[in-house]
Amino acid sequence: MKLKSLILGSVAAAGLSTAGFAADLGVLTSLDVCDALGISGLTISSADNCLAISGKVSYEFNWGDYNANWLVPAAGPGLVVTNAGNRNVIDNGVSTAAPAQEGSWAIRDAGGVLAGTLNQTTAPTQAEIDAVAPGGTAVQVIAPVPAVVGGLDNDWGSKVESWLKFVGTASSDFGPASATIKIKNVDQWTVTNEQPAVAGGDHTGGNIVIDEAFVSVGDTTTIMAGKKGSIANKDDDEPFNWLGLFQSDAVDKGVNWVKDAPKTGGHVIQIVSSLGNGVTVKGGLEDLNGRGTAVGVIEYAGEGITAHVTGAAGDILDGTVNNWGIHAGFTGTFDAFKVRAAGAFGSTAAGSNYYNVLGSAQATFDMFTIALSGEASGGTGLNSQVGVGGSVGATVTEGVKINLGARWFDENTAAVNTETYQIAAQLVAAVTETISLTGEVGVYGTNKVAPAATDFYGKAELAWKPGGSFESSVGAEVHQNGAYKVTFKASKEFK
Repeated sequence: MKLKSLILGSVAAAGLSTAGFAADLGVLTSLDVCDALGISGLTISSADNCLAISGKVSYEFNWGDYNANWLVPAAGPGLVVTNAGNRNVIDNGVSTAAPAQEGSWAIRDAGGVLAGTLNQTTAPTQAEIDAVAPGGTAVQVIAPVPAVVGGLDNDWGSKVESWLKFVGTASSDFGPASATIKIKNVDQWTVTNEQPAVAGGDHTGGNIVIDEAFVSVGDTTTIMAGKKGSIANKDDDEPFNWLGLFQSDAVDKGVNWVKDAPKTGGHVIQIVSSLGNGVTVKGGLEDLNGRGTAVGVIEYAGEGITAHVTGAAGDILDGTVNNWGIHAGFTGTFDAFKVRAAGAFGSTAAGSNYYNVLGSAQATFDMFTIALSGEASGGTGLNSQVGVGGSVGATVTEGVKINLGARWFDENTAAVNTETYQIAAQLVAAVTETISLTGEVGVYGTNKVAPAATDFYGKAELAWKPGGSFESSVGAEVHQNGAYKVTFKASKEFK
C-alpha cells in the first residue's frame, strides 16, 4: 500500500507539475506574439493576435473677459487670410458701439471672385457694392464687436477630450495585418458675456464617435483601407523663429493650400512603400465618402535632410478635377545650421490660383540660437501678403532660457497702412525637475485704422510634469485693451 500510494502520489505530482509548466508555456507563447511583432506598451495577447491599447484624457478650463472678439481668418477659398495680423489678439469687447474694422465686408464680383473690401459696420447698399464690383455681392467677413449688456462681461469655457485606440495585429504572408479602431469624445462648452453656454467648435454632440476605423497589411509596402487620416505629407514647413509667423499661424503652423480644396482623409484606400535609401512613395484615393481626392507623395529622409512633394487632385469621382493642391518642403541640417524652404500651391473650382511660400534658417552658437523666417502669399483676386520674423534665444544657466522675438505682417502690399507687428520677450525656467515657469511680455501694434494702435500684454504659466505621462498647468494672460484670461489644463496619456 505504501508503494502504491507513493507511485500514485508521484504521478499526481508529475501531472500537476506538467500542468503548471504548460500554463507557463502558454504565458510565454502569449508574450511571444507581441514580441515577435515588435509591439510594446499596453498589450493583450491571444494565440495569434496582439492587441495594443492607447488613450488620452485631457481637460481645459478658461475664465476671464476675452471671448467677445477673436479676429480670425474668414472661411472660404476667396479669403484665405483676412486681418491675419491681429488674429492672436484677444479683446474684451467692452464698447457700446461696434467699431468698424478693415475688411468688414468682402465684395465678390458676379463670378464669385473677390474684388475688394468695404470697411463699415452696416451692410453695404447695392450702389456701394457696384462701386467696387458691378453686379457683385457682399459677405460679412468680421462681425462687429458685440456690446456688453448690463455689465455682463465674464467669459468662460470648459473642454473635456478623450479617446481610446485599439490596434489588433497578427502576422500574415504579406507582413503584419492589423485592424485599428479609435473612438473619441469632445465635450466643449463656451460662454460669452455670461450668456447661455453654446457648444464649442470641437464638440461632438455628447456622442462617442468613431474617429478612425481601418485595416492595413504589409511591411515595406503597406495597404490601408477604411476611415483614417490622409497620407499627404505637409511637414518641413514650420518657421524656426520663436514667435513664428502670422500667416503660418493662420494655417496651423506652416504653409497650406486652400482649406478643403482639395479635401483629404475620410474614407480612404492607400498604399505606402519604402523603396530604400530613405525614399518612400505613397498613393491613395481619399474623401471617398465625399467627391473623392487622388493623393500622391514622394519623400526622402537621410544624411541630415528631409524633403517631400505632395500632390492632390479633388472632385475626381465625377470625372472632373475641380481643385488641386501641391505641398513641398525641405529641411537641411548642416552642423550648427538649419535651413528650411516650403511652398503650397492650389486652385479652386472658381478657377482662382493661390500660393503660400515660406523660408527659414537657424544657427546655434554655444549658448545662443538665432533664427530668421519669411513668408508670402497671394493669388487670383487675393491681396499679395508678406511677413518676416526673427528671434534670439540664449541659455543663460542650466534650466533657464531667454527668448527675444519679433514678427511683422503686411496684409496688402499694394495698399498703405496694412501692417501689423508683434515684439515679445520670454523667460523659461526649470524650478525643479518636474516644475517649470514661463513668463512673457510683449506688444501687438498696427498702423491700420483701429480703436487702439497698440496692445501691450503679459502672460505666465506654471507647468507640472510629475511623470507617468501626466501633465498639468495653470496660466494667466492680461492685455492692455482690458482683456484677461486664466487657464487650467490637465492631461494623462497611456500606451
